Amino acid sequence: MYINNSKRIVIKIGSSTLIDDEGKLKKKWLVNFVKDIELLKKRKKEIIIVSSGSIALGCKYLGIKKKGLKIDKSQAIASVGQIILMDFYKKIFDKNKIKISQILLTLDDTEQRRRSINAKHTIYNLLKMNVIPIVNENDTTATTEIKYGDNDRLAARVTQIVGADCLVLLSDVDGLYTDNPKKNKKSKLIKVVKKIDTEILRYATKTENTYGSGGMKTKIEAAKICQLAGSYMVIANGNYLNPLKKIVQNNNCTWFLPKVSKLDARKQWIIGSVSPKGEVVVDVGAAKAIENGKSLLPAGVLSVNGVFEKGDHILVKNEKNIECGRGLSSYSSIEVKKIKGLHSSKIKIILGYSDREEVIHKDDLVKV
Repeated sequence: MYINNSKRIVIKIGSSTLIDDEGKLKKKWLVNFVKDIELLKKRKKEIIIVSSGSIALGCKYLGIKKKGLKIDKSQAIASVGQIILMDFYKKIFDKNKIKISQILLTLDDTEQRRRSINAKHTIYNLLKMNVIPIVNENDTTATTEIKYGDNDRLAARVTQIVGADCLVLLSDVDGLYTDNPKKNKKSKLIKVVKKIDTEILRYATKTENTYGSGGMKTKIEAAKICQLAGSYMVIANGNYLNPLKKIVQNNNCTWFLPKVSKLDARKQWIIGSVSPKGEVVVDVGAAKAIENGKSLLPAGVLSVNGVFEKGDHILVKNEKNIECGRGLSSYSSIEVKKIKGLHSSKIKIILGYSDREEVIHKDDLVKV
């Protein structure tokens, strides 16, 4: 239902949706999927696709079993599969007179602000030229996506970067259930999620083994990013022919609604970080200051965990080890360890310089 009101839509296609059990591409499915895209484009929708499938296709082409592959071999196989995957896409989209392009990204590309801005500008220009960008995980250099086997979070970051209104995750089930639907016939499909609370997280854990290689957990993580970016997200069954049409007509899926308040672009990027480099634990006073929108001063820092550099994403946790904020550190982990618990006036004396009085400035800090 929310697709109708969306101008810019990101669609993520998982390997299980695109590739059959024999490692072959589902050509009939893809033909019908492109027809759905054609209808959306006629309605002036801007479309971005995030696609998996390169490793599976590469394995089929080379006659290699996918199960048990080491990361370095998966990366080599992915480079073979990418060519096959994009060749299929180009042939089918060409028949519908739709122009496409390929963009290779990793989660790391979306974590670094300069890279993410470059990616955003590239995608914007392609959309202006009426070209559909097809984003593939850069398996040749990435490790995280291959390890976890799913690009849900990558798709969510793309959604966030380009300011898309909606993310469609095409999976192998209808959505999020209260329990594993294959084991419990009484389990119910949750149609709308307004808030990701402990109950929703429990449902995701119960049903994790049902949902492809990435699992429901990564889809919930993607939903968190979309909610905080002000975007709708839907988990839907992609195994139907014309899956997008099915979502609009039947609505037999799970929608995650965005949070009402939108964060500014910089804070969207901060809160959406999926791989913080480290964390600081703060006292009660500092936690309260963060809650009130204040900066984090070195005096409030109790301990430092992990290794991070100046400008890296870090988590802020209270004394109960509960996350209360995320931000960009003004100093490295080594430097924060030296100045923790001290007044800001001591920074220059201890470090020999003082760029900022804060460990994390309020403009670079988001409470969670």
